[in-house]
Amino acid sequence: MGWLWAIIVGFVLGLIAKAIIPGKQHSPLWLTTIFGMLGAVVGNSIARAFGVEETAGIDWSRHLFQLIAAIIIVALGDMLYMATLGKRKYHA
Repeated sequence: MGWLWAIIVGFVLGLIAKAIIPGKQHSPLWLTTIFGMLGAVVGNSIARAFGVEETAGIDWSRHLFQLIAAIIIVALGDMLYMATLGKRKYHA
C-alpha cells in the first residue's frame, strides 16, 4: 500500500508543480510522476532537517516543503529532458 500512496502523491505533486511552473513542460506524465515522487522524498527530508516531524492531522508545513521540492525537481527535470531526449522529438 505504501508504493500506491507514493505513486498517487507523486502524481498529484507533479501535476501541481507543472501547473505552477510558467510555460509548457514537455516531459511525459510518467516522468512527471517520478519527479513528484522525488519531490515528496526530498521535501520530507528537508522538513525533517528543519525539525518538522509527523503530527496529528494535516501537516501543512511538510506538504509545503514537498511542493517546493517538487516544483524545483520538475523544472530541472524538464530542462534535462528537453536537453537530451526531447530535443530530438520536438525539433526534428
